[in-house]
Amino acid sequence: MKALRILIVLALAGLAAGGSWYLNRFKTDESAWYGYVEGEYVHLSAPVSGVLARLDVQRGGRVGAGQPIFALDTTSAEAEQARAQAAVERAEAELEDLSKGARAEEIRVQEAELAEARATLRNAEVDLVRQQELKGTAAYIQAKYDSALAARDQAKARVKALKAGIDVSNLPARADRIDAARRAVTEAEAGVKAANRKLAELQPLAPVAAMVQDTYYLPGAWVPANMAIVSLLPDDKRKLRFYVPQSEIATLKMGQAVKFSCDGCAEGLSAKISYIAPEAEYTPPVIYSAESREKLVFLVEAVPEGVLLPLGLPVEVQK
Repeated sequence: MKALRILIVLALAGLAAGGSWYLNRFKTDESAWYGYVEGEYVHLSAPVSGVLARLDVQRGGRVGAGQPIFALDTTSAEAEQARAQAAVERAEAELEDLSKGARAEEIRVQEAELAEARATLRNAEVDLVRQQELKGTAAYIQAKYDSALAARDQAKARVKALKAGIDVSNLPARADRIDAARRAVTEAEAGVKAANRKLAELQPLAPVAAMVQDTYYLPGAWVPANMAIVSLLPDDKRKLRFYVPQSEIATLKMGQAVKFSCDGCAEGLSAKISYIAPEAEYTPPVIYSAESREKLVFLVEAVPEGVLLPLGLPVEVQK
């Protein structure tokens, strides 16, 4: 019986010591604010439906800024880009043609016609002089003189018209036609920009350095428009979310540095406050502890400096 009493006393003493160790081990620090690590995601999608042709990342991997993420089938988009580029080249050629007048070959043809007309004019003038010399003689015929005069006048008019035509051919097109051609070039260039933009949207690049949080489709799958294909967690979008009692919230301000600690983390970690909730709320059950006497708290967010922490990791924050 005595031995049994000793064993019971020893057992109770062990339980008391264990309970004391447990309470000390998990005792909360009343000067700390409790929270966890959270992230803001970037969901990448395509604005149109299509077949996923390529997936360049793996779930849980990392990507650098500018690295390819995925690509939908770009056959139609590439054809549209080629058509838009061809439209630009056509519009530019039309503008250039209107700006410099007729082609050299056309000018040479007109000059040959002018030379022929001048030769005809010379013959007409010689014939007219001959008819004038016959005036007062028996060989003079008024009808022949009138015919020679008309032929000379007709040849002179043709020479004048051909010269004017060459002068006009050497001029650029009218100002209104040139302005219209310039607008056509601008419109075609806008089409190229739109085609390039669409092609880029079908094969996006990582906007920042990030971790690949998840992928939702495999190559060969049909992807509806605007459905997330890959979600990224940018390095600069991890933040601490913690809760500050209403009695202490006035001591904090935006941009203020705070210290924090977490299990398995290095010492001396710090973060800068990036958000302070404008309204109070009741302490979330996952954060509330029996030792905490505060129920009305404010949500505060802070961006950790120089460390990438896993999401959901509990943290203790102090000023």
